[in-house]
Amino acid sequence: MSSRGKLVFVTGAARSGKSFFAENMAADLEKELAGKVTYIATCVPGDDEMRERVARHQARRPSAWQTIEEPLNPARVVKQLDGEAHIFLLDCLTLLISNLILQPDIEPDEEQVVDKIAELAQVGYESAAHVIIVSNEVGWGIVPGDPLSRLYRDIIGRANQKIAACADQSYITIAGIPVELKALENALLKR
Repeated sequence: MSSRGKLVFVTGAARSGKSFFAENMAADLEKELAGKVTYIATCVPGDDEMRERVARHQARRPSAWQTIEEPLNPARVVKQLDGEAHIFLLDCLTLLISNLILQPDIEPDEEQVVDKIAELAQVGYESAAHVIIVSNEVGWGIVPGDPLSRLYRDIIGRANQKIAACADQSYITIAGIPVELKALENALLKR
């Protein structure tokens, strides 16, 4: 039986440095394990500005990294390519959730989406590979003015909790500085 890798959760606000931190972590693991990085992209760019954002992300990633675009079922990719010297970097969970709730001809269902994220968390936790999942913190602002936006915010909050609960390490980035939440939690509990 192969050993289990680590599940790492990285969250933060927009432009907080979370993707950059996660990419550096993946690169460090790639060197440490002499492994292979697979970047799981969940973004489906729908306009020129988003295509430019995607291009900037692509440009800063090493060319040796494999990129798989999987907007709906990244757990399938992890299962298919799982291995001890493999590193998966999924960026990002919030776009995955957006894709799931905005599927054409399908009514958004909170429980189905949260179940899909719980499955991803379990697959990531059980994987022999290291799995890094990037997400956004979106619930710190005002309550959104429409039902779909409130559903989106609520699902992201619940999804982040699911991933963090399974994760070996959970980070929040603030102003480019990562803070490891589980270590902080353990230190506070020992007081």
